[in-house]
Amino acid sequence: MEINEQTRAFIAAHRTEDVRDLALHARRGDGVDVTFALEQIAGWQRARVKLPDWAAVDGLVFPPQVPMEQCSSQFTAGYKARLAARLVVGHGARPAAGDGTVSPAQADGSRSTNEPCRTSLIDLTGGFGVDFSYMARVFDRATYVERQPNLCDIARHNLPLLGLAHADVVNGDSVEVLDSLPSASMIFLDPARRDDHGARTYAIADCTPDVLALRERLLGKAPVVMVKLSPMLDWHKTVVDFAGAVAEVHIVSTGNECKELLLVLTRDRCDDPLVVCVNDGQELAYRDGDDGNVSDDAAMATGPSAVSQHSSDGDDVIAADQGRYLHEPNASIMKAGCFDVLERRFGVMAVGPNSHLFVSAEPVKGFPGRSFRIEGTATMNKRELKSLLEGLTHANIAVRNFPMPVAQLRRKLKLKDGGDTYLFATTDRSGRHIVLRTIKA
Repeated sequence: MEINEQTRAFIAAHRTEDVRDLALHARRGDGVDVTFALEQIAGWQRARVKLPDWAAVDGLVFPPQVPMEQCSSQFTAGYKARLAARLVVGHGARPAAGDGTVSPAQADGSRSTNEPCRTSLIDLTGGFGVDFSYMARVFDRATYVERQPNLCDIARHNLPLLGLAHADVVNGDSVEVLDSLPSASMIFLDPARRDDHGARTYAIADCTPDVLALRERLLGKAPVVMVKLSPMLDWHKTVVDFAGAVAEVHIVSTGNECKELLLVLTRDRCDDPLVVCVNDGQELAYRDGDDGNVSDDAAMATGPSAVSQHSSDGDDVIAADQGRYLHEPNASIMKAGCFDVLERRFGVMAVGPNSHLFVSAEPVKGFPGRSFRIEGTATMNKRELKSLLEGLTHANIAVRNFPMPVAQLRRKLKLKDGGDTYLFATTDRSGRHIVLRTIKA
């Protein structure tokens, strides 16, 4: 892509400034393509937060706003690269760099001409190329496919700057070019989740391309297929829809917000896929078989396997005296719904059947979520609440399976937001509405 020196200089001089203010006051003329420059400044500012590795590379070109908003974050892209390395090794091939980075000998993206090609990646929905740029590093050869010519031009410009000289760019429709592409070690797809009118879609059949319809063709081309889907999908139903082709399900969150659902498809039939819940540095994995039982020896599992020290008496759960602990699962665990796994692995007990909050007598190391020390518990009885909230003016309030929204409860309790105290309002095993006063453990 041709960018003149005047435009480059303008971008470099103003890239930390407010884009809206620049648009109002920037001088036109002097050879500066102001429209393009403003687009690049806005893209760099978003990348500085979302993709700091990319923002540190001089000369990259950023696309219009929508592709930037839809692209993966650095964390989720890096996770896919590490997953791809493990998957390729598991299917008999050795990745070029198993940790998701380029080794020093491959810093320019090149591969030895005397060494046969061992692994290859095809990304059929290249987009801005963030996922591709991270995954491509663990393969000897990588092919980026994208139907929008402008995104292909950006990829041809950016990939060499990112050290990916071994990557090829193909401008074409993924369904149309699939059969003409060589076989690969892995195929990756991130189907477009917007219809012709720009509205969001979530069902697999409504996305482009339709991975369900392409399943056999994809697995005929590669033994491993990774598909990125909307976190809004019911992953249990999605696994059933793929009729035994799903070997792994990865529910990926960052900042305790569920960002994406990754499915790993393989040629071997699998009736009990590995489910991996990821939230930043926390990971929990298990196998959920047809009978609903949980395997304690699931690959990649984290945290101890323990037997609950609590009795089955519901009153034992809610009589959480000072010194007991409350645990709130992270977003990926909530999406997975694997609450029985938490009880078996970490020796915790549910406060109530639909509370999705757990208690323990002792601190729990490695719990996938947040943990709090319980200072007191009360029902909604006025006298109990008054005693529980004594001396309190501020609190962070959360409700789970409780008949009152946070705003209404806050007004009732006459508390301001903030402070070091966390109040959890929920329903216990006996159906009583309770409030737990806690501080972070």
